[in-house]
Amino acid sequence: MLLRAVVAAAPADTTITVGSIAEIPLYNADVDAAGPVAAVRELKEQIAASDGVLLVSPEYNHSVPGVLKNAIDWVSRPVTDIPRVFGDRPVGVIGATSGAGGTTLAQVAWLPVFRGLGMVPFSSAKLLVANAATVFDEHGALQDAAVRTQIDQYLAGFVRFVARNRR
Repeated sequence: MLLRAVVAAAPADTTITVGSIAEIPLYNADVDAAGPVAAVRELKEQIAASDGVLLVSPEYNHSVPGVLKNAIDWVSRPVTDIPRVFGDRPVGVIGATSGAGGTTLAQVAWLPVFRGLGMVPFSSAKLLVANAATVFDEHGALQDAAVRTQIDQYLAGFVRFVARNRR
């Protein structure tokens, strides 16, 4: 829901390409060695072609969701591709959760991953949506004006950050 709201709020001169992790299997070195997985290759090339990456992450058990981390693990293989795909690429992370804490702990937990991949984290603003059931309606549409303002402010800052740090 947050991802859809962000895409809808993107500034007019900004293109957001949504990558999918739906078809990425659990990481398995034997499968990786047998040849590229189409969904992994597609996501990897989307990231490599981007000016910046905005990760929209929920928080599970006070940390990053395993399926999203799994996708990053796949895309970072082989390690010789890390500089091309991730190196010096601007990255932001935002999130929504049903709990009261937003995604504070997940966002902090992503930082060592970003550092390990050589990415440049955006830290001038935060977007942590708590109590998501009260922010989005039953159809997933954003209904909270304060969160809409936060999205607009975050995106404006992130877009400027990406422009300054474009590879």
